[in-house]
Amino acid sequence: MIDKTIAELAGIVGVKAACAAVGESRARHYRRHRKSPAPARPERVATTQPRALSELERTEVRAVLNSDSHVDEAPATVYAKLLDEGRYLASVPTMYRILREHGEVGDRRRHATHPAKVKPELVATKANEVYSWDIERHEALSDREEVERLLPEPVVAGPGS
Repeated sequence: MIDKTIAELAGIVGVKAACAAVGESRARHYRRHRKSPAPARPERVATTQPRALSELERTEVRAVLNSDSHVDEAPATVYAKLLDEGRYLASVPTMYRILREHGEVGDRRRHATHPAKVKPELVATKANEVYSWDIERHEALSDREEVERLLPEPVVAGPGS
């Protein structure tokens, strides 16, 4: 509807005045009524960064990160320790990128493995050897009338009840 109004007014007062009268941005109007197709974007050619680490340097960084002295440390910690030794191999984000390429990003600490939990089992070899009781809350027993129906005597909660 706005486009029709602008088209009618443009012949009389021009596009600029028609857009101003209707409250439409001229840029938006021209963008929607462009006669030529949108200009094609040039194909992006992937090039390597000139300051990128060589494959040999990347291998060295990975070897240091996976060495016995650093295998359970975060790259930021390794970076700080290497700087204390006077060595600079790569930045912390680069260390993470190298580890990510090889699927080694994640928790690098050694974790204790615990055996699976076993449900306790009560085994009796003769009579009166094992005593147990059910402490599970049953939905059927949560209703007072149901509880009173199951008990032979009425339940007394305390004095005055």
